[in-house]
Amino acid sequence: MSLKYSQTTSDYLQWNEAMKLIRLLYKDANYKMSLLISVGCFWGLRISDILSLRWNDILNVDEFSIIEHKTGKQRTIRINSQLKRHIADCYKQINPIGINAPVLVSQKGTVYTIQRINIILKEIKAKYKLSINNFSCHSLRKTFGRQVYNQNADNAELALVKLMELFNHSNVAITKRYLGLRQEELLHTYDCLTF
Repeated sequence: MSLKYSQTTSDYLQWNEAMKLIRLLYKDANYKMSLLISVGCFWGLRISDILSLRWNDILNVDEFSIIEHKTGKQRTIRINSQLKRHIADCYKQINPIGINAPVLVSQKGTVYTIQRINIILKEIKAKYKLSINNFSCHSLRKTFGRQVYNQNADNAELALVKLMELFNHSNVAITKRYLGLRQEELLHTYDCLTF
């Protein structure tokens, strides 16, 4: 738990650990958190945008558009086939009150708060012994960014430009700092020295 009025930086999950966690949560009948983590990792949306989603936005569609809360900009998301299946499976298990219902509804019948989601993620971190240090809602967005970057490592600059556009950052330097690449590049300088 962070100190009041202090800022902590969220970390990202390794992709294989994130995918394993999604499967474990589903197997343990924690369908809402399985869905949250999968959507967060596959789309890279901010938590405020994820919490505003309704089932009819994401169920049985190939893509959808949202207006991002923070930026006011439109973003179109394409849903890959594996995630589409996972969304449908979670929908069946959750069995919401209707297709127009919000996706992430608590037991009280209200949309989760960001604070509550962060508490749940910390509980998940402890229960599943995740290797991540600071696990929060923003970790999902960072996990998406890291995976896109890692999959395109042969053309890192293009990956950074794509991520800059997807994240609506004003320049690549912000995206590099956001992903923690700047610090890694600097520390790699020491590794390059040999006897």
